[in-house]
Amino acid sequence: MDARVFDAMKPYLTNEFSNPSALYASGVRARNAVEHSRKIIADALFTNPDSIIFTSSGTESNNLALLGVIKNVIPTAVEGSRCNTIHIITTLIEHDSVLAPIQELEKRGVDVTYVPVDEHGFVTVDQVEKALRPETILISIMYANNEVGTIQPIADIGRMILKYRKRNGNIYPLFHTDACQAVTSLPLDVEKLHVDLMTINGSKIYGPKGVGVLYKRRGVELEPIMFGGGQESSLRSGTENVAGIVGMAVAVESLKVHKVSKVKELRDYFWNEIKTKIGNVELSGPHINPMLPLRRGSIRPQPREGVSHDRLPNNLNISFLGCEAETLVLYLDAKEIACSAGSACSTDKQEPSHVLKALGLSQDRIESAVRFTLGKSTTKKDIDKVMKVLPEIVEKVRNMNNQ
Repeated sequence: MDARVFDAMKPYLTNEFSNPSALYASGVRARNAVEHSRKIIADALFTNPDSIIFTSSGTESNNLALLGVIKNVIPTAVEGSRCNTIHIITTLIEHDSVLAPIQELEKRGVDVTYVPVDEHGFVTVDQVEKALRPETILISIMYANNEVGTIQPIADIGRMILKYRKRNGNIYPLFHTDACQAVTSLPLDVEKLHVDLMTINGSKIYGPKGVGVLYKRRGVELEPIMFGGGQESSLRSGTENVAGIVGMAVAVESLKVHKVSKVKELRDYFWNEIKTKIGNVELSGPHINPMLPLRRGSIRPQPREGVSHDRLPNNLNISFLGCEAETLVLYLDAKEIACSAGSACSTDKQEPSHVLKALGLSQDRIESAVRFTLGKSTTKKDIDKVMKVLPEIVEKVRNMNNQ
C-alpha cells in the first residue's frame, strides 16, 4: 500500500468512524469523504460522479455488471428460469470473476460465445463482430490480461459496437471491460474506450484490498444483486467502506506520478538477463522485442508513455521448461522472492491455467510457467538479487524432475 493511501485512510479507521448515511455531524463528514472520493475517481475516468458505484472488490464489480445487466433484461435469469433469448460474448482468457458468473448464467440457459485468442492472447475486432447476433445483450472483454499481460483493442471493439447499435437502432449489446490490471498503465477515459461498464479495484493500484469500483454509463440499467439499505443508488446495499473508498481515491490520484517507463525498462532488463543466463525458457504472451505486427481489424491502443502497445509493462510469464512451476515458486519464496504459478486468485485450484491453455501452449509450457510481476518500488537491485539465485534454483528443480 502506498504510504499516502494509508495516511489518508487512518482517520476513517479511528476517530472518523461514523456511518456515512447518518445525519449527525460526523456522519455528514463521512458522507462528504465518500462523495469527494467519488469525484476524484470519476475525474480519472473522465466521467460523472453518479456513474461511479463503490463495491467490495473487482470480483463484486464484475458480478454486478454481468448479472445486473442480464437480470434487468430478464429478471428470472439469475433466479433459475430458462432464458434462451439472451446471448453474451466473452473470451477464453477472462478472469474467473467474469467467467464464473457467465458460466452460471449459461446454466440458466443464456447462450455464450467464447471468442478464442491467438497464441499471444489477442482477440480482434473482426472476431467479436462476427460473433454478434440480434439477441446479443452483453459483451465482456478484459482490457489487459492478469497472467500474460496481453492488452486488448478495447477502444476499437467499443467503436465497432457503437456502429452496430446505431445501424440496428438498438441499445444492445452493452460493453463491459474488466480493467483491474490496466489501471496503472493504460488510458482510462471511458468515452474514448467506448465502454458502458468498467471494473477497477484498489489492490492493483497500491490501494487497500476490499474495495472496488464499477463504472456504469448513464442510461445503462442494472438490477442489484445485493439488497438492504439501498446504498450506492440502490445498486450496492451495505454500509460504505469509507476508509477503503478514501484510500482508493488517493491511490487513483497517485497514478498521475507513476513512472511506467521505469517499470518497463526493468522488466525488459529482467527478461534479457533470464534469456542470457538460463537456457530452455519461453515467454508466454506478447513478444517484448520486437513488437508484434498489427492484427487485422485492430488499431493499436494508445497507452501511457513507456508502455508497449501489446503487453503490460510489469508482466513476465515465463516457462522454465522441464521445471515444475510450483516447486520453483516455493524455492524462490524461501529466498524471499515472491512470484506466482498461474493466477494468484486461483491458487486453491489444482488445475492448469485456463489462460495458458487458451493460448494453445503445450502441457510442459503450462506446467513450468511462472509469473513475475514488477511494481513501482521494484529496483535493478531487486532484479539482480533474483538473478543471483534463479539459475541455480532452476537447474536444481530440473535435476529433481529428471531423477
